[in-house]
Amino acid sequence: MPEQEKRKNRRVSIRKQLRVRPSDPRDDHFEDMPSSVNASRNGIYFVSQRETYYKGMRMFITYPYNGPTDPMNCEYLAEVVRVDKTPGGKTGVALHLLMTMNMGGSGTNPNAPKKF
Repeated sequence: MPEQEKRKNRRVSIRKQLRVRPSDPRDDHFEDMPSSVNASRNGIYFVSQRETYYKGMRMFITYPYNGPTDPMNCEYLAEVVRVDKTPGGKTGVALHLLMTMNMGGSGTNPNAPKKF
């Protein structure tokens, strides 16, 4: 039986750089700079060389990331919802965007469900 589609929004193939950092202090700190494979209003999928991602991991995501001083950078709090092993030993990571951290002053993404 085929797996049921869980996405609520259409995905678009888009290659943009993102900055990924763990938000939980229990996770070892790292900064990953992969490119997205696809994205939707509430999620991003990317492929990384890192193997430290796990389902349920909370992340700070800057997407798109255009450099440390770009005023158009937007940071989100996100949760890893799926981790895939890809050919060549890379890791595919699906993120659900939970809320914005700095856009429009409200601090929340009106399209993302609140989980707090």
